[in-house]
Amino acid sequence: MPRRSNKAATSSVTVVGSLNVDLIASLNQLPAPGETVSSSQLRKLFGGKGANQAIAAACHGARVSMIGCVGGDADGIAYIERMKAFGIDTSGITVDTKSLTGTALIGVSATGENLIMVAAEANSKLSANWVRSCREQVTSASALLLQWEVPMKAVLASIQLANKVSVPVVMNPSPLGQEFPWGSVKVDYLIVNEGEAHSIFRLSPELLAQQTNRWRSAMKKRGISTLIITRGSDSTLALDAQCFIEAAVPRVTPLDTVGAGDCFAGTFTASLAQGNDLKSSISAANRVAARSTLTPGAQPEPRSAKRRR
Repeated sequence: MPRRSNKAATSSVTVVGSLNVDLIASLNQLPAPGETVSSSQLRKLFGGKGANQAIAAACHGARVSMIGCVGGDADGIAYIERMKAFGIDTSGITVDTKSLTGTALIGVSATGENLIMVAAEANSKLSANWVRSCREQVTSASALLLQWEVPMKAVLASIQLANKVSVPVVMNPSPLGQEFPWGSVKVDYLIVNEGEAHSIFRLSPELLAQQTNRWRSAMKKRGISTLIITRGSDSTLALDAQCFIEAAVPRVTPLDTVGAGDCFAGTFTASLAQGNDLKSSISAANRVAARSTLTPGAQPEPRSAKRRR
């Protein structure tokens, strides 16, 4: 287990994103459209892409601040306490007393594949004004990390704050579906899977190494400095203005892939905030994300967090 370095102790990551309660059904196989299948087990865990990534960053040694919204229910209050148990600053988490905490309904097959449905609830109440009221958490960070499970106005407000003071922006545009004004703001690092990469760029990710000039042109047009494409068990690809990187993923037999992408994003951003280079940060994220698939759920428990580094 690596020791927490002095760089790690002083680095900071601010995450703007979702906090969900996950209801996870264990299945022999995922249902086809219109099919009903029986579950052998139902579990209630904490999730949400924003919180998953925040906890992953905290487990990798960064000081983390979370900006988000939970409901005024017992789940919301419990979630704030849980984040505190990981040492995460929760002063940026607001409570909407008229909403339930966001909920994800997840089916996981015997082979580790998953099917996810998300009810945003309180996450949909995160406003641009609230994000701006948390200006200090954004502008003082070593890196800003965000996703698309909260309103786009809140996402843009956080990027604009970061851009003004040159805080590196790491964006994981998942789930896709909302309109984003590509090119109007700067995104330093874009983390996507192959399907998301194709949807955004209309280019073939498998040809990235052969078409670097086309990809760089498309990235520049969209205000993206560095592109990172995760590919499950296949090597992770990355491209910036200077180089193309292919980083191997450790071979594991996954038990549960829920949250692996979030673990990658959080670990990568923490490593980056600690001053590590692009390739080292991707390699660290690959290792931690692979290990995360060996245990159920999207998050570790606070007492076992150190074992995930």
